[in-house]
Amino acid sequence: MIAPIALPRILRIGGGALQETAEVLALLGLSRPLIVTDPMMVKFGLAERLQDVLRRAGITAAMFSDTVPEPDSDAVDRARQAVLAGDYDCLIGLGGGSPIDTAKAVAVLAREGGEMRDYKAPRQYSGPALPVIGIPTTAGTGSEATRFTVVTDSATHEKMLCIGQSFLPVAAIADYELTLSKPPRLTADTGVDALTHAIEAYVSRRANPFSDGFALSAMRAIAGNLRRAYMDGSDRAAREALMLGATQAGIAFSNSSVALVHGMSRPIGAHFHVPHGLSNAMLLPVVTAYSAPAAEQRYADCARAMGVPGAEGSDAAAVAALLEELHRLNVDLAVPSPRAWGIDPARWAELLPLMATQALASGSPANNPRVPDAEAIQVLYGQAWAG
Repeated sequence: MIAPIALPRILRIGGGALQETAEVLALLGLSRPLIVTDPMMVKFGLAERLQDVLRRAGITAAMFSDTVPEPDSDAVDRARQAVLAGDYDCLIGLGGGSPIDTAKAVAVLAREGGEMRDYKAPRQYSGPALPVIGIPTTAGTGSEATRFTVVTDSATHEKMLCIGQSFLPVAAIADYELTLSKPPRLTADTGVDALTHAIEAYVSRRANPFSDGFALSAMRAIAGNLRRAYMDGSDRAAREALMLGATQAGIAFSNSSVALVHGMSRPIGAHFHVPHGLSNAMLLPVVTAYSAPAAEQRYADCARAMGVPGAEGSDAAAVAALLEELHRLNVDLAVPSPRAWGIDPARWAELLPLMATQALASGSPANNPRVPDAEAIQVLYGQAWAG
């Protein structure tokens, strides 16, 4: 088996890495960036802080700060207009997964044109694109190191997975100090998102020895520190481990794939505006229980990497301990069920067939150890409904 591996050309990881942004640009021969971010990064001063870092190096960076959570194609088009109106040689995505995904989407559209739906999976795009530097401020999506971007089609409400080398940032700057102010709910949701990336990358049918190493390392870092960071956001050691784990998990699934949890999660986010990490958390226990019989040893490896109590015995015992841990983690992180989150039950039931169809169309369920049909996906949505 030959594994096609792709990574950002430059990675800077560690506390204070933001201060090296100008150096990274210089190494890449770039000098006219547009910062793509969101209103919260402006409100809390992180966007201005980045501008100051660049200004001290003689670089004037313009800013587009109107990205939205869970970006849709209308929001991406607004960002595209901002890019086309200036003379920029690169984009800096600053924030959570949404600003970085927006930057990656706009980088392609600004050079190649078309609409976002033209790039959705199964198409893989490797043509012209503006260089993107990803600077995450949450420890979750790993978007700073992946060849994927996710955008909702504003017309159809389909959450589209877009794949290709052109969506891969040329550089990633992962500075855990940018996460110290994140609230518990965001810490929990992004942390479970990263854990899901690592687990799915490891059990995926596309897993390979390269992605396996990053996935297992990410699981160790995230599982041992997520509760700590949730309980005490100022715990620097826990924050550092989570940021490293999130980037490692991003590298893992970018070079392997995600699977059924993500395939089912995207329609929940598109139709009900549930944050992506939270919808993953809602689904992870039930999807793992469904999938584990088809990859018992792999899921047992996950349990052991995570340090789950009771995982030291047989593979079957380790999987049972993993399932118990995933349920316990959701309780500890106050993860609501779709019902408890406030989704209208009639609307949920009405959309189940469409959500199952959209989940399958994303391609991610085909990478799962146990590949479901639409009926099985609807059953799993039903199991997740009440938690």
